[in-house]
Amino acid sequence: MDFDINVMRSVVTLVSLVLFLGLMLWTWSRKRKDFFDDAAQVPFLDDDAPVGTSDRP
Repeated sequence: MDFDINVMRSVVTLVSLVLFLGLMLWTWSRKRKDFFDDAAQVPFLDDDAPVGTSDRP
């Protein structure tokens, strides 16, 4: 088999598709739901300061 640039492009495309689908399955997995729900709340955990105040002078 002759290995040229088009074969390389096809292999890279196929590997990218497989990685993308794997990432989507991992992200939408029911086992990961609790972790991602907790991570989504992190920006709101230290929200004790009133709006409009800051530590800057």
